[in-house]
Amino acid sequence: MTTLENLTVEQLRKAVAIKEQIESLQGEIEAIAGGGSAAPELPKRRGRPKMSYAERGRIAAAARWGKVKAAKAAPKKRRKVSAAGRARMAAAAKARWAKRRAGL
Repeated sequence: MTTLENLTVEQLRKAVAIKEQIESLQGEIEAIAGGGSAAPELPKRRGRPKMSYAERGRIAAAARWGKVKAAKAAPKKRRKVSAAGRARMAAAAKARWAKRRAGL
């Protein structure tokens, strides 16, 4: 066999054409024999997976139920601390801090 260095440009082109024919014929043989797929594989789907109709229904039902519950629930009343209660809390906090300072 001759080396690739000794071939002319025309001979190299012919060799490349023959090589491409061989590869295409091998692909056809594999497709017939079932060894490989003739069509290229499609890329996998990106993004979020599909949601079934049952899942959508459950989510919609939960949203409806939440609206009903929110409409029935009365707003919570805020509790108010009397002036005397605030004074007792302030006195207790001052006592805690005085005790803390005395310990240091």
